[in-house]
Amino acid sequence: MQFGGIEAGGTKFVCGIGTEGGEILDRFVTPTTEPDETLERVIHFFKRSGEKDSLLGIGLATFGPIDLNPKSETYGYITSTPKKRWQNFNIKGELERALDFEIPFDTDVNGAVLAEHLWGGAKDIMNAVYITVGTGIGGGVMVNGELVHGLLHPEMGHMRLRGSSSSTDFKGICPFHEYCLEGLASGPAIEARWGQPAVELEPTHPAWTTEAEYLAEGIVNIILLLSPERIILGGGVMQQEFLFPMIRDKVQHLLNDYIHKPVILEYIDRYIIPPKLGNQAGLLGAIALAVKQKRI
Repeated sequence: MQFGGIEAGGTKFVCGIGTEGGEILDRFVTPTTEPDETLERVIHFFKRSGEKDSLLGIGLATFGPIDLNPKSETYGYITSTPKKRWQNFNIKGELERALDFEIPFDTDVNGAVLAEHLWGGAKDIMNAVYITVGTGIGGGVMVNGELVHGLLHPEMGHMRLRGSSSSTDFKGICPFHEYCLEGLASGPAIEARWGQPAVELEPTHPAWTTEAEYLAEGIVNIILLLSPERIILGGGVMQQEFLFPMIRDKVQHLLNDYIHKPVILEYIDRYIIPPKLGNQAGLLGAIALAVKQKRI
């Protein structure tokens, strides 16, 4: 059985075809430009050589914010994104009309946590959180095997922090909030504060101590609020693998033995982990949405 997936990102769209077991068979990448021309390329990928006819479904995992309320007039829309051409754009409706599928859709990070639950680092775990740290910071939440939605969807990147103990002069780059996680710890925030992109900073640069401190504070808030059984950290910034032990140490320090569980106290390297699916987690997240719809 084959399924399609569309990972709609602010920089690029990644489309693919995969199996129910999470194997990617084909993949196509295109830049995110104007909505009409971007979707034209996406639709062509699925329609080429009659490939679409062999699919059991197509899932969409997209950047946001998005409207996930089926009762809303703007259900299926990308809403108040900073990308002006994509504001209030009915991405789900446009793709459904063109591809003649009912397309399940969710945030890119909710898709990623679902994929990790089905095939990756959260396999068979019913309560997990996926956090991506890159151009922005977002979080996907699974509770009792179900993706969490509510008034909107989790916006973990905008939780407020105290600011770094090393300095409170930098208030972040978020245009909406001072001292929010995304504004302080995203890739662009690192560059704005230190004058260099994250990939150019040496592992010994003080930026990484500050970054680990920010991320640990956000993770502690998530642990105390949601009590997940596993936390997965993905995204471009987390390609710096040396960050993981720094973050784990700071999480333990901030919790101060309050959560008295072996997975926190002794085995935190199994609790806060990189995505087992690596950089395929986003595309597999979209495919996972289609797989889940078929199983229901």
